Order: sequence, then structure tokens, then C-alpha cells
Amino acid sequence: MQNAVLPRQTAVSAQTTDGELAARAVNGDEAAFEAIMRRHNRLLFRTARSILRDDAEAEDALQEAYLRAWRALASFRADAKLSTWLVRIVINEALGRLRRRSAQVIPLDAAMESSEQQLEACMADDPDHQPDRIAMRAEVRGLMEARIDTLPDAFRTVFMLRAVEELSVEEVAVILEIPEATVRTRFFRARGLLREGLASDVDFAIGDAFSFAGARCDRIVSGVLAKLEVDRESPRS
Repeated sequence: MQNAVLPRQTAVSAQTTDGELAARAVNGDEAAFEAIMRRHNRLLFRTARSILRDDAEAEDALQEAYLRAWRALASFRADAKLSTWLVRIVINEALGRLRRRSAQVIPLDAAMESSEQQLEACMADDPDHQPDRIAMRAEVRGLMEARIDTLPDAFRTVFMLRAVEELSVEEVAVILEIPEATVRTRFFRARGLLREGLASDVDFAIGDAFSFAGARCDRIVSGVLAKLEVDRESPRS
């Protein structure tokens, strides 16, 4: 008797729904599970990272969460959002790691000595003069300067004199030989343009925060798939 020919798996595309991917993954389709990981990697990594505040530990937590999800996929209800289900798993994993980290026992003498040293350092150091704060201010200053440079000439001059040099409306009006009302209008418009530009920059920066670049995405997917291979080859109890 001839062996039955298994049907070819339908290719995964951007139009393949999460529900379809989950159903295929339940039946052992690792390509579907890989698509699930790549589709939700950034959301889940940022979730873990927000709890653990450490890139490497967030990656480890994400990989472990995916393994838990793979083993529990049969319990996923299709009427729920897969992303919500996955986020809950990664949150539980991250919180578990946080609890284990907090439960580590530190000798009392060492803890007290460390705390006293940290307190003294915090009291001695002016936060505004710490290297990371200085670097952050330099970045913000550079961003502001670049945005000021994009203002129309008339607005830029008024803004520089009023905001940067802190001259009065009357002084600016005299210097530029324009009515005080014009100074006020141009300054108002300049601030509005800067707010819009900086808000746009911040939106882009937020979108890039804790970025999930291709290398990290590939690393997590490869790590999970390798562990699935080991899990599949291990004898079941």
C-alpha cells in the first residue's frame, strides 16, 4: 500500500492571522510558530524589558516565555487575542525572575555597608554633575539646536533673542526694528514650530526605544527553535 501524501503547508504571509498561525503551531508547524515569534517579538521584549530593566535578562525571559507558550498552545482559546495571551506569559516569566532576584540573600553586614556607601555617594554627588546626566543634557541640547536651526530666519532670530538670550519683548523690538506685537507673534509661532518638531523627534525616539533590531530578533527565534529541538528529542516521562 502506498504511503499517504501529506498536504503541503500553506505559506505564511502577513495576511495569515494569529489564529491560523496558532492552529498550525498546535499541530507542530514550527514555521508558523516562528512567524508568531517574529510578529510579536518587539512587543514582548519591550514588555519584559520594562519589568526587568536589563536587555540580556529580558531576552532570556522572552525565550523561556516562548517555550512555555509552545507547550501550552493547545490551551489557547481562538476567541482571545494571541498577543494578549503571549504578553501575560512573558509578564509572568519576568515577574517570576524579579521575585527570584529580590529573594537572593545578602549578608546583613555587607548589605548595611553597601547601603551606607551608596547613601554617602548619593549625598556627595550632585545629580546634575553625574556623567550620564551631562551626556543626556548634551544630547537634548544638540537636538534643540538642530531644531532651532530649522526655524525660518525671522522666527529663529526672535526666538534666540527672547528664549536663549532672555531679552525682553521691548528690547527685541528695538534691536530688530519691528513692532512689539510682531515680536510676540513670531516668538509664539517659533515655539509652536519647535514643539511640533521636538514632539516628532520624541515620537521617533519612543518608537526606537529598546529597539528590537533584526539581530536580536533572529537570536531569540534561533534560541527558541534550538530549545524546541532539544525538547522534542528528550524522552517524555
